[in-house]
Amino acid sequence: MHLLRTALLLTAAILPSAVTAQARPAPAASVKPIAFTEKTLANGLRVYAIRDTTTPNVSVQVWYDVGSKDDPKGKSGFAHMFEHLMFKSTRNLVSEQMDRLTEDVGGYNNASTNDDYTNYYEVVPANHLQRLLFAEADRMASLVVEPKSFASERDVVKEELRQSTLARPYGKLFSVYMPALAYTTHPYARGTIGSLQNLEAAGIDDVRAFHATYYRPDNAVLVVSGNFDPAQLNRWVSQYFGGITKPAGSIPRVTVAEPARTAAVTRTVYEPNTPLPAVLISYHVPADRDADIPALTVLKAVLATGESSRLYESLVYRDQLAQSAEAFLDSKQSTGNLVVYAILAGGKTAEAGEAALKREVARLRDAPVTPAELNEAKNEILTASIKSRETAEGKASTLASSVIVDGDPRAADQQLAAIARVTAADLQRVARQYLGDNQAATIRYLPLAAKQGVADTIALAPTVQVADLKAPTNVAVVTPASEAQRIKPPAPAQPIAAAIPQPVETRLANGMRLIVVEKHDLPIVTASLVASGGAATDPATRAGASSLTADLMTKGTKTRSATEIARAIESLGGAIGSDADRDGASVDVTVKSDQLAPAMTILADVAINPVFTPDEIERARAQAIDGVTLTMKDPAQLAGLVANRAVFGAAPYGIALEGTETSLKTITRPDLTAAYARTWRPDAAALVLVGDITPAAAKALAYATFGTWKAPASAAVALPAAGPVPAPRVVVVDMPDAGQAGVVVARPGITRTDARFYPLAVANTVLGGGFSSRLNQEVRIKRGLAYGAGSGVQARRLPGIIAARTQTKNPTAAEVVTLIEAEMTRMGREPVPVAELETRKAVLVGNFGRAIETTDGVAGILGDYVVQAVPLSELQRYTQAVGAVDPTATQTAAAALLDPKAASIVVVGDAKQFIEPLRKAYPNVEVIPETALRLDSAALK
Repeated sequence: MHLLRTALLLTAAILPSAVTAQARPAPAASVKPIAFTEKTLANGLRVYAIRDTTTPNVSVQVWYDVGSKDDPKGKSGFAHMFEHLMFKSTRNLVSEQMDRLTEDVGGYNNASTNDDYTNYYEVVPANHLQRLLFAEADRMASLVVEPKSFASERDVVKEELRQSTLARPYGKLFSVYMPALAYTTHPYARGTIGSLQNLEAAGIDDVRAFHATYYRPDNAVLVVSGNFDPAQLNRWVSQYFGGITKPAGSIPRVTVAEPARTAAVTRTVYEPNTPLPAVLISYHVPADRDADIPALTVLKAVLATGESSRLYESLVYRDQLAQSAEAFLDSKQSTGNLVVYAILAGGKTAEAGEAALKREVARLRDAPVTPAELNEAKNEILTASIKSRETAEGKASTLASSVIVDGDPRAADQQLAAIARVTAADLQRVARQYLGDNQAATIRYLPLAAKQGVADTIALAPTVQVADLKAPTNVAVVTPASEAQRIKPPAPAQPIAAAIPQPVETRLANGMRLIVVEKHDLPIVTASLVASGGAATDPATRAGASSLTADLMTKGTKTRSATEIARAIESLGGAIGSDADRDGASVDVTVKSDQLAPAMTILADVAINPVFTPDEIERARAQAIDGVTLTMKDPAQLAGLVANRAVFGAAPYGIALEGTETSLKTITRPDLTAAYARTWRPDAAALVLVGDITPAAAKALAYATFGTWKAPASAAVALPAAGPVPAPRVVVVDMPDAGQAGVVVARPGITRTDARFYPLAVANTVLGGGFSSRLNQEVRIKRGLAYGAGSGVQARRLPGIIAARTQTKNPTAAEVVTLIEAEMTRMGREPVPVAELETRKAVLVGNFGRAIETTDGVAGILGDYVVQAVPLSELQRYTQAVGAVDPTATQTAAAALLDPKAASIVVVGDAKQFIEPLRKAYPNVEVIPETALRLDSAALK
């Protein structure tokens, strides 16, 4: 269950028009509101239904009007911890049954806690709708809170806090310090996840009181979106929710108003695990329902959406002050914030970053934005809005957020219509009204090693008004029903078959493949150009060459500069992305279908005509090195890099995909042009177009943009051989004061075309695919040792890696390694029960089904098929191939490919807290200080 605020999603539909080869401003959008029905039950529950018969799925969402601002006094993080408990038992559901009702049938569930709300959402095959309504009603009415699950889940939340706040670089900046400095009076000042001390202060009676106070029908919103029969839905809603009693007492509400900030405040803090300085500035903005929010939304896009945005152009690109510079608009039921921040580049100071951020904010106050900037920002918002409604879940979240945050289910559509009317004068006006220098709250976030003197403290102001929840009298203690009395969920209905997209393939005269999938339900198209080659072809001493090459392809062509590329594509509402993987590379863009032709012209230019100028190389090199610096301070990410090197050694997949500081410094322009030549040629590439376009139109457009691209006379570069695999190792990277330990158990796997791929995929899903997998059961659910544990298979052109991963508090790292190894061994030792096997196969099929609902999801799958030399017919046979896997095949694959005896073990963390028990279990453990770690070497030192 994550903590990130579900951003308000804006929705619209654009009627496609004929495309032309020349870029032009997009026409003004006409808003097509989400079609929904609404009613309120006698007990106060608000019910909304969004019908979509084009999907075989349905999303069920219940949002409660209670969030972290309502945490009881002295118990910050309480609402979020309670969110976790809602997945335990009820009167009629056993613990974790919600996961069985969703994940085990090919769906999924999740939840999030925000300052203003807590939401619970599921996506399942539509024939399971009745079962989910039953389950959601049962946990609203009769949640069981008992000591064992309460203690276990509190431990899980502690690990989540360590993972997201203490172990991750800059975690405390966003989740602790930013809200504490932003508010002096409102309880928004408390971080959503709370603190270890506050979590310990909560008792079981507090939990029961919280449920009785806030988890009631008149404080909730139910949204059902997807494929359902409206009359039947009404009957089920009345049957399961209609009988829930509305309590007599009133619902406590936070009524305090945050006073306007009239004097700037600045704090400097020093924290460990801070690889580069950072600076963050927040400004108060009005509630989300305010008429100025549309203008502030556009202002944020001008400031920080895309590489043509002002923050990126000035701080990152032109002045090279920052590794990244971003902004976000965090609007709420009450006073929110517009936040700008920068992670500084190596050698740059927080003071310089602060001055640059404030200079860009001042530009917004001092002069109107240009018409081109205004048009671009609106197009970017519009494209994002259309993408947000590709799924039933996205539409449901849009509507529910509007109800809870704004009090109006139509608020999102109204805001989008208002955004279309925003003028440059509106942007300047709101910048002057809300973004004054005297309204800024600034945090300078510095490495602990740079500490000089006494650091500032950022604690809650003594005037923050926190609710002191009064427990309702006579709170009923719910106990599980006996087996005889328990009401079981209703049986599923007849399944609705999913429509599998049918690719249409042709080949251009130059040898380039063209793959088209039509999806006309929304006016967007994803274009993805993929090519074979990639990082596996990089020389051993030039790790990161292909990745740096991919980045530079969008940073200048023979006729366009980096800035011109960004402005051209982003003016169309899109964003161009380029990436290199082990076996290939890609350039992608998603735009409204009426802007596809000009977007394709830019895509082709980027792919065919990159120039790799010296100044762009140095700029990209510096950014890549800073990115590596950040990764090296994240225990989980670093454990993955070390495991990759330990498993593959000097083989092609062993080197760091994005390079190391050493390798990046040695890469020359000839290295980059050679990497480009190894991958990018039309006879080794495929253009994948998915969305609102026909095959005939796609072919004409492909010839118009890529028809003149000629393949070189030389033969394509042969892909490297796999190479010998080194003996397994046990490696500890000692990172003193790490907030958590990253743990990886990894071993060599198979190619994607290996006949064992599907049995291995099923076996891996049993082991570590999803919340109900064995690893997560053992590590998180039973013992509360981690926020999550799982495993993955990377089957590529060469045998890829199989890895089980988790993060845990440092003292339990050795215990977690033992648990992972035991589960990997059990997979090959005994057959998986048929019932468990069927649920895990459903997970794979369900994940696949949800991926093919979106244009970029389909494009991503087909692009992988191209790079991995898999026939496109795999798209049609995937579900059948998964379904055909039996227990014997699963056990056979697991015995051969999940046996931990062939695995390397990597732990990155504070070694003094776990090294002795780990050494006792693994006497051959190698301990490498983080300062001595060398990813350039197969020996790691």
